[in-house]
Amino acid sequence: MEKRRLDCVGLPPGWKREEVVRKSGLSAGKTDVYYISPDGKKIRSKPQLARQLGEQFDLSAFDFRSGRINHSQLRKSKRPQGPYDFTRGLSQFDCYFLVLPIRQTASIFKQPVTVIHREESKTKSELKHGPQDPPKQLFWEKRLQGIQACDSQEEVIKALDLPRNVQGVGPELTTENILQSISAALHISNSPVVGQGNNRATVAKNPGVNIDVYQPHIQQVIVSEEDIRRQELKVIEARKKLQDAIKGLV
Repeated sequence: MEKRRLDCVGLPPGWKREEVVRKSGLSAGKTDVYYISPDGKKIRSKPQLARQLGEQFDLSAFDFRSGRINHSQLRKSKRPQGPYDFTRGLSQFDCYFLVLPIRQTASIFKQPVTVIHREESKTKSELKHGPQDPPKQLFWEKRLQGIQACDSQEEVIKALDLPRNVQGVGPELTTENILQSISAALHISNSPVVGQGNNRATVAKNPGVNIDVYQPHIQQVIVSEEDIRRQELKVIEARKKLQDAIKGLV
């Protein structure tokens, strides 16, 4: 390796700049730059140089490779470089830092202050968009296609028939998908099951926008008093058959 050590004009007196040219290997011809402190310590990077000099010297405009001060960056800096030189006089920039700060909101009169206590803190995302709920997959019931319920004898249980006023809403939905959607809404959701507010054509046009993920994939169903009475009779009849069957077993 070829070494060359010179005085560094961009650093305080006593600092040396060393250039080492690599002679072999894949990086042959590359130059490594080091700095030698007045006490002989070798500096290999700009952060290490900043720790060595401390706050007594500003390295914001110092170019580590060339060892010089970049005057274009020095003009953009908001703080003067190094100690103040009283021989060059005061400029408008220097006078700005010598002016004592003045409190703009000072008042000689007592003013009431409202104190607001927050019981729990919130993140920025909650304050801006509200609580974030995880996204819910549309038509997840289609993943259950081909899976059928069986009894204890491993015989397939026949699917239920939907009433005529229960119409599915969504692309390519089977009767099983609709039943799975209704049962999932009854067991998972706490809100009433009323069906989709939009009609079938609107949902089919853009399901990702128009469908309500918290309702089953059926059109809105209006339940009349006659429907309720008819269902009550069916429940009473089913309970009676179950009671007779239990008596027969006893």
